[in-house]
Amino acid sequence: MDDDHPAIRALAASGIAHEVTRHGRVGSLAEAAAARGVEPSAIVKTMVVRRGEGDHLFVLVPGDREISWPKLRALLGINRMSMPAADAAREVTGYERGTITPFGSRTALPVVADERLVGRTVSLGAGAHGVAATLAADDVITHLDAQVADVTDPA
Repeated sequence: MDDDHPAIRALAASGIAHEVTRHGRVGSLAEAAAARGVEPSAIVKTMVVRRGEGDHLFVLVPGDREISWPKLRALLGINRMSMPAADAAREVTGYERGTITPFGSRTALPVVADERLVGRTVSLGAGAHGVAATLAADDVITHLDAQVADVTDPA
């Protein structure tokens, strides 16, 4: 992947201090964490959630946790939401599943960040398999104007 990729360009344009790691495909969270030199809980999964027709958002989830649907529904005040199909997520973001990041997304979406990311250095996918950016979660939250809340449960 070259540095002209939308995610890398968006990260550079953000002004956020970050380090890009290219490690190729990995088979597990533990492998990704080892390749990036971080704890599994510092890997951030960017999940696309569908609230309704044409209404999506990103949820930033620590690697060792998963979305708590009851907590997320309560936070957003809606009863139904789902994970879109892979092709629908790609259409909204421009990224295939496993590479999705809020940086350089085809569509700017609201962001919810799990509160456990605050104050941490994290590793966020950078738009291609095996490419990640290590950066301060607080900078990501501020830049993306993310809503911070308890929206996950242990995986």
